[in-house]
Amino acid sequence: MVIIMILMKDIIQEGHPTLRKRSVEVPLPLSNEDLTSLREMMEYVVSSQNPELVESLGLRPAVGLSAPQINISKRMFVMLAENETFTNYVQWAIVNPKIISYSEEMTYIPGGEGCLSVDEEKNGLVPRYARFKAKVHLVNLETGETKETLLKLSGFIGVVFQHEYDHLQGVLFVDKLNQDLSQVKPIEFIEPTEE
Repeated sequence: MVIIMILMKDIIQEGHPTLRKRSVEVPLPLSNEDLTSLREMMEYVVSSQNPELVESLGLRPAVGLSAPQINISKRMFVMLAENETFTNYVQWAIVNPKIISYSEEMTYIPGGEGCLSVDEEKNGLVPRYARFKAKVHLVNLETGETKETLLKLSGFIGVVFQHEYDHLQGVLFVDKLNQDLSQVKPIEFIEPTEE
């Protein structure tokens, strides 16, 4: 039996002031309250990728969720996403991320980005760094332990990270919508072939 603490009604929407604030650093080691928030956020994302739970609980599918979206102005988010070749996936709880370098080359998701905090009709194309490095604290959601890590990211997983990272800066994807990406190479999704 899955019990979800966070539902769509708990996710604040565009226009709420928390979504426009710069989030504050998360004190380490994690408090029980912050660890519980991260666990609940991950539970939402995991459940939102289950079609039966999406239907029965009225969830919008997600690959990430940031603390500001549940009205907690702290630098933390969760991700559960596959790469564009569907050969690797990450399930990360991240606190205090900092992008330290990035490529001049840009990319974007050809189908456009969406957000649980923004009306679905506003989905659109957003230029993102094709490659970047970020210092983060990865959280083990079972033990609550954190480990400082340097991530080198690209592709779809990199775009998801940047989308969630923007939330911590008080930025929504709609602020970056760009219709002319003719000079930018999109991420190519390659479906696995049947053997």
